[in-house]
Amino acid sequence: MALFDLPLEELREYRSASTEPEDFDAFWAKTLQEAREHDLDARFEPVDTGLATVRVYDVTFAGYGGHPVKGWLTLPADAEAPLPLVVEFIGYGGGRGLPHEHLLWASTGRAHFVMDTRGQGSAWGAGGGTADPVGGAPAYPGFMTRGIDAPENYYYRRVFTDAVRAVEAARSHPLTDPARTVAVGASQGGGITIAVGGLVPDLAGIAPDVPFLCDFPRAATLTDRHPYREIGLYLKTHRGRSQDALRTLSYFDAVHFAARGRAPALFSAALEDQTCPPSTVFAAFNAWAHDDKAIEVYDFNDHEGGGPFQEAAKLRWMRSYV
Repeated sequence: MALFDLPLEELREYRSASTEPEDFDAFWAKTLQEAREHDLDARFEPVDTGLATVRVYDVTFAGYGGHPVKGWLTLPADAEAPLPLVVEFIGYGGGRGLPHEHLLWASTGRAHFVMDTRGQGSAWGAGGGTADPVGGAPAYPGFMTRGIDAPENYYYRRVFTDAVRAVEAARSHPLTDPARTVAVGASQGGGITIAVGGLVPDLAGIAPDVPFLCDFPRAATLTDRHPYREIGLYLKTHRGRSQDALRTLSYFDAVHFAARGRAPALFSAALEDQTCPPSTVFAAFNAWAHDDKAIEVYDFNDHEGGGPFQEAAKLRWMRSYV
């Protein structure tokens, strides 16, 4: 697919038309307060992986509603003092997989925590292990319209809360340094990263790649690729519900979390990306509130974005922060 979205010079100026709810901050403050009424109960169980250069822990912590959420914590084998911490979130449909799939960040001498995504882990990769015990109203298959009838019921309310609690759980380990914590992720993981960047005030940086969950009003009408297409297919059946759905989605739009971003950021976008169109990515990047921000642009790539080239860019960028 050739370029289909706005020209690059227009992308750099683009602003989302997504309307921020008046009670956005109150909604999230209440949500996180309720989650913190449950003991974090972060447990780190050593795992014998056969890997000699790292130590791996099977992690369980209390996320939204006190529900158990899984993760992996990977540390360099010789770690004795608190290390810079990289917290990673996973792309749509995937799970935390197996420990040996996550060796990059520990190989740099940092601690690495990867969060399982509740209810996911069955579309690609080596699977997940976190249930989503909360039911919901009728939805189109997938996760994008689960609980879309109201912000209080929406699926990503639980996921974003889990993600904030994941940062808290990872920081609770004695060999991680809370003051040197960076959040990263690609696609869905990138959207979750931006949300965490808006909800956790003291991160050292964030690095979202080709992020999903940005600028819902444009994304839902610009691309016919899944997962955004799930929204249109739901509304194709539930006629007349568009404004209600957009109202719910506005509480979870990364653009509004970006406006609260208080850490340096490195984004990436791909100009042929029909899954997460570049204008939606730039909407979040342009809204990111911290002055220290940059975006890597991959002219002829689809949703794979920069791939290993973007990993190299993050390795260079991260040296300045953690």
